[in-house]
Amino acid sequence: MAVPSPDVFEKLATFYLGREYDLPAGKLLDDLLLYDAKDLCTHAMCVGMTGSGKTGLCLSLLEEAAIDGIPAICIDPKGDLANLMLAFPDMTPDDFLPWLEQGEASRKGMTLDEFATSTAEKWKAGLASWGQTPERVAKFKAAADVAIYTPGSSIGLPLTVLKSFDAPPPEVLDDADAMRERVTGAASGLLTLLGMEADPLLSREHILISSILDHCWREQRHVSIGDLIGLITSPPIKRVGVLDLDSFMSASDRGKLAMTLNNLLASPAFSTWLEGEALSVKKLLHTAEGKPRLSIISIAHLSEQERMFFVTILLNEVVAWMRTQSGTSSLRALLYMDEVAGYFPPVSNPPSKPPMLTLLKQARAFGLGVTLATQNPVDLDYKGLSNIGTWFLGRLQTERDKARVLEGLEGAAAQSGKPFDKNAMERLLASLGSRVFLMNNVHDDAPTVFQTRWAMSFLAGPLARNQISALMADRKAELEKQAKSQNEKVAKKATTPARPVLPQGVSETFLVPSRYVRGEGERIYRAALLGEGAMHFVRSSAGVDTWVDVKRLLRCGKGVPKDGWESSETVDPDAEFEKKPDSSFSFTQLP
Repeated sequence: MAVPSPDVFEKLATFYLGREYDLPAGKLLDDLLLYDAKDLCTHAMCVGMTGSGKTGLCLSLLEEAAIDGIPAICIDPKGDLANLMLAFPDMTPDDFLPWLEQGEASRKGMTLDEFATSTAEKWKAGLASWGQTPERVAKFKAAADVAIYTPGSSIGLPLTVLKSFDAPPPEVLDDADAMRERVTGAASGLLTLLGMEADPLLSREHILISSILDHCWREQRHVSIGDLIGLITSPPIKRVGVLDLDSFMSASDRGKLAMTLNNLLASPAFSTWLEGEALSVKKLLHTAEGKPRLSIISIAHLSEQERMFFVTILLNEVVAWMRTQSGTSSLRALLYMDEVAGYFPPVSNPPSKPPMLTLLKQARAFGLGVTLATQNPVDLDYKGLSNIGTWFLGRLQTERDKARVLEGLEGAAAQSGKPFDKNAMERLLASLGSRVFLMNNVHDDAPTVFQTRWAMSFLAGPLARNQISALMADRKAELEKQAKSQNEKVAKKATTPARPVLPQGVSETFLVPSRYVRGEGERIYRAALLGEGAMHFVRSSAGVDTWVDVKRLLRCGKGVPKDGWESSETVDPDAEFEKKPDSSFSFTQLP
């Protein structure tokens, strides 16, 4: 069989994924499977059990995107996607040696060095058989910046999401549905992190946090976690629905919720969530110089609650970014998620599900392609999957999996108006072998059976923590030099309230700046106690019986004076007070 020429498959917006396969005869055909990149705008799903070749196909898809200058955000719950950093143009044994295991070499009756030599030869020959030269591997490496982020950890590049409670862009604020999804997602993700399974319609905690975020964001006010603690204790709203605030949720219960959030923030285990650069979809897709990125976000080290929190926040950020983009019919960027089961279930409604559904329904208009992968299609919402135009189907584990896939395919066919032969599809699915996939693309006339090409990245399996750390060591050292002070600022901004949190029962008021204040510089609210009272002067012999209203101000920015009110000063009779602070002012700490 002829080796394919790069002249045939190296075309812009064309992804080289493999060769067509004759399933009855069990042999490869000469025809290449060249996938049109813009078809990914209608999203893709890759399904296959362990050993089906699913990882190799998905990595090949991301490699092709990188070569074409299409950036991708890749959510990686297992650690497989870090293999994208293991592309070796020279293909020397030394390139492969660090990623091989002594145990596997021993089972093959080789030393580790011999096994490295054998692996290098195997990879070089495998790539050559698919027409892929060392120059193509070098082209892939040069085309995109590959980085591994580890939110909540310093294993890879740390990433903090706590700044993501900033007010969304105007495009989201002006869209009622988008705003509702953003508020609900933020509240659900945060409560999930606190270990609370909160129903958006029934949970008082969820409704309170949602109401606070909605109120602040509509005023274009950013909310840090530190701010939220104070806002829960003393909300900026007086009513929730038709009930007054205290009837809806007592001050005591609000205090308990604020204390739970404060305990999370104070926990040493939570400190790693405050490190790293702030989550920015724009930065995840392109470097500062504009080079496309493959941003691998590894979440294998996180607990289930932390994963759900992070994925929810990230998906909401992607939705917000998407709404700021102009419409296009070409592929602008990719969102890829491996092992998506659990985040997009058929019955329950975890906080990650609404933003994922929004992306599947709306992202195509903005050139954002969503690609999902799973071993267990039975755990996915097939109604949502009917929005997916391309299905890559490998060997499946159970009859239930096949039934769920057929439901999704039937729904996708109905959406596109294409005929669907369920029995023929079922027969094809039953015959698939390793690395052989059935592609059902609504843009094509009929399904195609193909064998995946050899991945340019070395498939070393899930990478361990120390391996990810070694891969990103140089990058981390460079970023730490540049960003130490910036990280401290981000952490401080996320955890320090913009204004101090008062104890329960203490009311606050703000002195209106004098109209005679002139000049520039920082304007600061300083802590003080305001005393108001009435003094009664009585002296019958002199005919005196007078009441005098008094206002005294005791400045206590540097601590409360020991002599108490003797240090106070009379308030200017023309002074005015207001319930809300001037947004141009900052605050000192409370004594």
